[in-house]
Amino acid sequence: MPAATQEISEALIRHNINRAVCDVFKTMLHRTASLGAAYTSGGADPLPVGVHGDQLAMNPQVVGTVGFLGEANGLIYLYFDGGFARHCTGHLLGMSDAEVDEAGDEVVNDAIGEITNMTVGSFKNGLSDQGFPCKLTIPSILRGRNFCVEPISDSQRFIYVFETEGQRLIADILLKCGE
Repeated sequence: MPAATQEISEALIRHNINRAVCDVFKTMLHRTASLGAAYTSGGADPLPVGVHGDQLAMNPQVVGTVGFLGEANGLIYLYFDGGFARHCTGHLLGMSDAEVDEAGDEVVNDAIGEITNMTVGSFKNGLSDQGFPCKLTIPSILRGRNFCVEPISDSQRFIYVFETEGQRLIADILLKCGE
């Protein structure tokens, strides 16, 4: 059985996040998602131009995050534009835009937390199937605008940009290396 996250290839990461996002969006939101740009970096490198620092970063963001621990250790952040997060919430819960607005941020947080949990769970299952068993942490939500996540220096970072019906979802994956 593999013993360190450094043995996990970018191809395996890309395959699993692509499958997870596409499956969750198709099954739960009845939307087609397709993988566009992909970026890889080590340590605390900032998000590349066009992912952070563009108009998306200036809009209110709802970011779901779930970690995984075991033979693979890391975090996945799913970045949703605030309007897109409300739209996904409506699709997931069968609510109109007006009903989502009336229900408020708590309902949006719960829905984005659940979408993130399902996506990271599917991603984790793919890693487990390849000999990297791990468990999930509880989901959490970040809200704000024009912020960035700065990982510690001994981590690897994989950023994948998905397009779905004119909207963009960013999956930011951080893996702890060497343990």
